Amino acid sequence: MNVPEQLSRAHLIGIGGAGMSGIARILLARGAHVSGSDAKDSRTFLTLRAQGARIEIGQRAENLGDPSAVVVSTAIKETNPELAAARERGIPVLHRAKALALLMDGHRVACIAGTHGKTSTTSMLTVALQHCRKDPSFAIGGDLNESGANAHHGEGGIFVAEADESDGSFLNYTPSVAVVTNVEPDHLDHHGTAEAYSAVFTEFVKRIQPGGLLIVCGDDPAANALADHAEGVRVRRYGRSVTGEDDARVLDYRPAESGGVLRLSLSGREIEIRVAVPGEHMALNAVAALLAGLELGAPAEGLAEGLAAFGGVRRRFEFKGRSGDVRVYDDYAHHPTEVAAQLRAVRHAAGNGRVVVVFQPHLYSRTKTFATEFAQALSHADEVVVLDVYGAREEPVPGVSGALIAERIQGPGVHYEPAFDRVVPLAADLVKPGDLLVTMGAGDVTTLGPEILAELDRRAGS
Repeated sequence: MNVPEQLSRAHLIGIGGAGMSGIARILLARGAHVSGSDAKDSRTFLTLRAQGARIEIGQRAENLGDPSAVVVSTAIKETNPELAAARERGIPVLHRAKALALLMDGHRVACIAGTHGKTSTTSMLTVALQHCRKDPSFAIGGDLNESGANAHHGEGGIFVAEADESDGSFLNYTPSVAVVTNVEPDHLDHHGTAEAYSAVFTEFVKRIQPGGLLIVCGDDPAANALADHAEGVRVRRYGRSVTGEDDARVLDYRPAESGGVLRLSLSGREIEIRVAVPGEHMALNAVAALLAGLELGAPAEGLAEGLAAFGGVRRRFEFKGRSGDVRVYDDYAHHPTEVAAQLRAVRHAAGNGRVVVVFQPHLYSRTKTFATEFAQALSHADEVVVLDVYGAREEPVPGVSGALIAERIQGPGVHYEPAFDRVVPLAADLVKPGDLLVTMGAGDVTTLGPEILAELDRRAGS
């Protein structure tokens, strides 16, 4: 198998992360020697160790061994003892996006970018291509429900990757097919301004191979503008407002069971796409995946069948269980637009029941910038519990907490609960038979769903 010499003995700092573990999976499948470390153990390591990876818990200089390169993400600080030791010893250090770009070499590459929807769209494209027996390599920021994996080394000559704009690292890629689902200010802690954030997408479009294909949502003004100014590449748009001969125009969308049905006009014919996940925004993601799949040589009928079979991504409206007549889901939405779109979809899934959301803001910078927008988005729910901020890579900011959001939400059912250990009993108090509860956010709020279900079961049995 083709292993770049620079990655033949790779050491991955923070190997348990979504992006890093995916790179490790592909390297191991190609026969590379892989080592790594992380701050704490995880179930991901069971698979990686079984494939031959050497993984240490805790980060120390002696973990390095003798690697050909050390791979890091933006989250790894220069003070990390392993990174510092690699610098001192002159070992090459690669950003994970650069490592992934090396693994893409020799493949036809499709990259999915955008502020929202890139994980779901990348996953849909991957599953649809697999259904068409294309066996793509892939690297995704979440685990497919079908396989439980976030990455795979395939034999089909195609590489599908989620392209992360948060730190601008997607500028390492040179795709022949690129999707931009939307462009809306985010990650301003890194980019600084909305203009700088938008500019990095302009640079990404310039990375598309000459004569390649750019696919954008024509309903998104900023994504549409990217297409208007793209040079040296072909363009296809999708959405309700598009009119071009090669565009995919959405004619109708209707919720159906736990998902929906979308009807579109494409190349003079009408096509119906069924999706098993709720929300028109998810159906639009499926259209983007369809267009990318067609460019990669898969048949429309097979792609549509694969999209209909798509079972979702972990942490994207993932069903956690039921206690009595209460259903509990978990979702990764952590930007106001994502929260609003998902809660509109949840409203359909709830039927006659109420929607209860347990929301954890992610990053102090994002909370400060979008507090009002988060409040407006969360107003789509009947009851809202707002937790304190999950800081992730950021240090606390004085005066910035979940209260900034809670105090701006309109409606009676608003609860700010900064004590994490009090959230489960509070959520259990709030729900009624028939309700749908969703834990939402990019932090450790994901752990609360099973605990809420257990508390509801305990109360029902007492």
